[in-house]
Amino acid sequence: MSDLSDDLLRFDPADLEPGIRTAEELPSKLYFRIGEVAKLTGLKQHVLRYWETEFPAVAPRKMGSNHRMYRRKDVEAVLEIKHLLYEKRYTIEGARKHLETKPKAAPKPAKRGSGGIVSALPMPKQQSNLFMVTPEPMADARVKQELRAILKILSD
Repeated sequence: MSDLSDDLLRFDPADLEPGIRTAEELPSKLYFRIGEVAKLTGLKQHVLRYWETEFPAVAPRKMGSNHRMYRRKDVEAVLEIKHLLYEKRYTIEGARKHLETKPKAAPKPAKRGSGGIVSALPMPKQQSNLFMVTPEPMADARVKQELRAILKILSD
């Protein structure tokens, strides 16, 4: 036999696991459909739907047409669950407990996305306090003075 046919007959365990293995290999998208996640991870769609019921970390949003839209963090959770179940041989219960006891990651620094800067920090719980700031009396006069100066520059 030739070298080419030897290569074709050689068994590679990686051939049994199609798809990506790490979050770094994910395409830079905000949302993924269930079919895309299935292709990316090498899992069947019914497995993904089952994992939604077993793991709180996998919680895709359902859009108006009842389509599941997975966020990047959902796909990352799926990859981690796949690693725990298929490579480390955890049971579903063991993987769930492992994920629950895992410490939460620190907030990531802000990233530049397609729509500008997107902060990874959580929003404040009560935003009304942000807008109820009482201005200083002198600040009002200073702002008016600066606006008049700008208006004068623009009208000249």
